[in-house]
Amino acid sequence: MSRYLLLIAAISGMLVVILGAFGAHALEARVPAAHLIWWQKAVDYQGLHTLALLGTGLLALSYPSRLLQIAGVLFLLGILLFSGSLYLLTLTGTRGLGMITPFGGTAFIAGWFTLALAAWRLPRSTT
Repeated sequence: MSRYLLLIAAISGMLVVILGAFGAHALEARVPAAHLIWWQKAVDYQGLHTLALLGTGLLALSYPSRLLQIAGVLFLLGILLFSGSLYLLTLTGTRGLGMITPFGGTAFIAGWFTLALAAWRLPRSTT
């Protein structure tokens, strides 16, 4: 599972750069400034949680656990729901998509909680 988390983190990191540049250069003249704020928030949260995925995958290399797998899945789900809904909202203006965003935020919170639980259960160092 570590390999998949690391692979997903790498792809998501690449997409953060592409989507950030797209928003800054291609969307600037095409969507209202208020909508660009949604886009930037999506990029910011995707970037932060891409790093969380990367860290979770690296931690899972040394300490494989079901909790780390769950945390990684929750971070990915959060990216898809939170950032994905904001990207679509920006591009389409369909306000109903905003109802999906809080589910992504909840997945992010659950991912961090699960990561904390996994960290708590790590073997204690004797040094």
